Amino acid sequence: MGTNTKSSFAAGILVATFISGAVYFLEPSKAATLPTLEEPSVVEMKETLASEGYVIYSQEEWKEQLVAMEEAAIEKVSLQSESTNESTESEEAVVYKTVINIASGMTSIDVGRVLVQAEISDSAMSFVHEVEKRGLSNNLRPGTYEINSNMTVDDVIALVFK
Repeated sequence: MGTNTKSSFAAGILVATFISGAVYFLEPSKAATLPTLEEPSVVEMKETLASEGYVIYSQEEWKEQLVAMEEAAIEKVSLQSESTNESTESEEAVVYKTVINIASGMTSIDVGRVLVQAEISDSAMSFVHEVEKRGLSNNLRPGTYEINSNMTVDDVIALVFK
């Protein structure tokens, strides 16, 4: 290889580098053309979750719901003790009455656990499977309901689900 050939080769590489650099640096930036994503506000996030069927509580609201559930449990225990006192006085069939408070955000498994405690259902999971089989798992109605041990699972589902 001669000196002339080496010089021509080096000049070609230099010109190619200059052209590539010019194209790279002078071409408009693709990052500038991409839209920027804005983070949604707290209100927008709550609205989105609410439209999807979720329930959002503040810390205070959640504590109020827990207190209401505890009060309902205490009331249930007192009603059961009253039922026990009545059953010892008479020879009739024992019927347990239970008041359940279904708060927003509770699930069918929570209701199933209450039904097991109230001796209406043998298993919380069997209640959940029955609710899911009927496609009602998202239709739980918050409120306070009085149920008794004579009620069937179908009666309870008709009472607490839309």
